[in-house]
Amino acid sequence: MKVITAPVEDVSVDELAFKVFIKAIEILGGPRRLVEYRNLTWVPSLMAASYAVVLRDKKMMTVEEIARFLGLSTSTVKRMLSADPEAVMKKIKGELKDLDEHVAGGLAKEAWNRLKAGEDINIAIESMRMTLEAIDSPPWAVLVLKRIKGMDFPVTDPSVLEERLRGIEVEGKPVEELLRKIEYPIRSPAELLKKLKRAAQS
Repeated sequence: MKVITAPVEDVSVDELAFKVFIKAIEILGGPRRLVEYRNLTWVPSLMAASYAVVLRDKKMMTVEEIARFLGLSTSTVKRMLSADPEAVMKKIKGELKDLDEHVAGGLAKEAWNRLKAGEDINIAIESMRMTLEAIDSPPWAVLVLKRIKGMDFPVTDPSVLEERLRGIEVEGKPVEELLRKIEYPIRSPAELLKKLKRAAQS
């Protein structure tokens, strides 16, 4: 059983459900992996399961209330919410040919648990990096995102970042120096970029 160490930000149900959905796709192996499975009918089940776990955990809604909210039967919602994430992860590591409500629910619960524990969404990091490159952002920002790809957040120890980012200069200042000046924990890549820039300009 996982120990939850960091709260998820208090944002809208829609945003949280979308984060769970993206994290679940990442756990599966990314969008390309979905295409390889050749069964995109999974997507609605996974999206519904993402909403179900968020509505139960954040809004304390009952199975009946969630079923009405999502337009699903109560039995479908029960299967989603009763799924065992560990068992589903074992199934996913084998040859997964079908994603029913049980598998979708277990996958969504695993994604939600990882987000609550502070894991970031690596797909989002890559998307942010590509966006920064497209809008001609400072090279240091793009390089920082490349170096932290796959890293778990929140980060509480400067030495972890120093090891990853050694040698980078942020607006002419060594990143190691700036990492010792900023406040921790750092909860996301975006927050890291913001704090580095602020420290470099102070």
